[in-house]
Amino acid sequence: MSDILPYQPFPRGPLIGAGVLLTTVILTAAVGHHVGSSTPPAAASVAARDLRFEDRADGAVAVLDARDGRQVDVAAPGTNGFLRATMRGLARERALRGIEDRADAPFRLTVWSDGRVTLDDPSTGRHVELEAFGHTNEEAFARLLTAPGGAK
Repeated sequence: MSDILPYQPFPRGPLIGAGVLLTTVILTAAVGHHVGSSTPPAAASVAARDLRFEDRADGAVAVLDARDGRQVDVAAPGTNGFLRATMRGLARERALRGIEDRADAPFRLTVWSDGRVTLDDPSTGRHVELEAFGHTNEEAFARLLTAPGGAK
C-alpha cells in the first residue's frame, strides 16, 4: 500500500496565473459592457405609411392605405412569403393579447434617415427591424412606401 503516489501539492504559479487571467477577463467584460452600452444617435423618419392588411377569399393579401382605404398592393396567392409570415406573426400577437377584433387598426411602416426600414404595430407595441431579415425581405415592405397613394 505504500506504493501509492506521494502527495505533491499543486504548483502555486499556474494557480495564481489562472486566477489573474480569470479576474482580467471578468473586469474586461464588465468595462466593455458599460463602455459599449451607448445608444446610437436617433435617426429621423424620412417617410412613413399606415397600412392595413386584409386576407382575401382567393388567398391573396390586400395591402390598403389606412388613411383612405385605397389598395396599395396585392400579394397574390403563393407569393410574398416573408410579407405573409411577418403579418401572420403580428396578427398572432394581437390575438394572444385579445385585440384581434381590431383588424382595422393599422401597422406603421417607416423608412429612417439611416436607411433602416421598420414595421410597428401600435396596438401591441411590437417593433420589427426589417433589415435583420436581409435586403430582399426588407425591400418587400419598403416598396409599399412608394406604391400608389404615396407615403405620408
